[in-house]
Amino acid sequence: MLTYNRGREKAEKQMLSGQKRVASMSLKEKIIAESKRIGIDKIGFASAEPFLVLEPSLREQKAKGHTSGFEHPVIEERIYPERTFENPQTIIAIALAYPTKIKEKVPRDEKRGMFARASWGIDYHDILRERLDRLIAFIKEQAQTMEEQVEWRFAPQVDTGELVDVAAAQRAGLGFIGRNGLLITEEFGSFVYLGEIVTNISLEPDEEVPFGCGDCMRCVTACPTKALLGDGRMNAQRCLSYQTQTKGMMPEEYRKKMHNVIYGCDICQLVCPYNRGKDFHFHQEMEPEVDTVYPKLQPMLSLSNKAFKEQFGHLSGSWRGKKPLQRNAIIALANVGDRSALPAIWRCATEDVRPVIRGTAYWAIGQLGVKEPEMWLERLQRCAELEPEEEALQELQPAIERLQAVITKKQEKEL
Repeated sequence: MLTYNRGREKAEKQMLSGQKRVASMSLKEKIIAESKRIGIDKIGFASAEPFLVLEPSLREQKAKGHTSGFEHPVIEERIYPERTFENPQTIIAIALAYPTKIKEKVPRDEKRGMFARASWGIDYHDILRERLDRLIAFIKEQAQTMEEQVEWRFAPQVDTGELVDVAAAQRAGLGFIGRNGLLITEEFGSFVYLGEIVTNISLEPDEEVPFGCGDCMRCVTACPTKALLGDGRMNAQRCLSYQTQTKGMMPEEYRKKMHNVIYGCDICQLVCPYNRGKDFHFHQEMEPEVDTVYPKLQPMLSLSNKAFKEQFGHLSGSWRGKKPLQRNAIIALANVGDRSALPAIWRCATEDVRPVIRGTAYWAIGQLGVKEPEMWLERLQRCAELEPEEEALQELQPAIERLQAVITKKQEKEL
């Protein structure tokens, strides 16, 4: 009799376990169907086990000074989901594809800057959070239907949370991490925004996608600042995207390399074979406005705070404020050789209260003033007598020397 009871107990446990698996898969299928209905382009499920494989890399990057400072500062919380979420079981990862080409024709009326594609349309943080919140609301409804006794809990994240988004997405089967450190999906290439939900619900995990770059090194070779290390890591300090987001003086070695891109960088994505021909317009809120993502450069130099918010406030690229974009606009004007901008840049040099803007303006005058070097040299020398900030003076002296060299060369030719 004892043997019978044990056998029946074992059978009942197996049956209950099987029912739980069926219910889990059923819930997973419902979540997948709902994700498609609410406009999520790709979804995957991963275990919430620690990301131990990341630890050596994260610690090495920090030790070498290769981090941007925008990352979550506590490495342990990036590796162990349980540090910030009680009893994590599953990570639900999502991806939304964004457009790579603008539908409107970009006017050729004035010199324009450009925002990288990931900053087109409404701030992707808002778009992803809205999708994640809707998905969570749906799952909570399922809990009521299934009469769950345990409270289902959720923690949505969009690139400002603790987890490494690409690592969570890779584990969830959305794609693989390329040599450029970005998640590459089969359907959309790397032109995707990522987000995830940590939850205490146990759901069947998906299989990881194997590394697919092979011997290809196009992104590593194409990176103008050699920021990519070739194994999915980068020296973020050297990345042009990072440099366009800093608030201080941009080191001179990066200025020419950014050309007219005033926010971000797409080079490592544009050369990737997986991105060839990829251009998806699934989400109206991601559609760019030509005068916003290809803005006229000269008017940016005199934008008021109100005008800045009206034109750029909805972009993710506005998160660092007006100063970095105005600094970058001055650099871009010099890079494209727009000498008609010299009066506007001169006003920045003499009237702006921000040393970074004045210093960048001095540098740009040194680049653009070579056709009238005597006049601009005299003006910069007057600035040198009045400039109070060392940060700006460090840009002023090289600009003066550059114009003096042009004058000397001109005089030698006349002899």
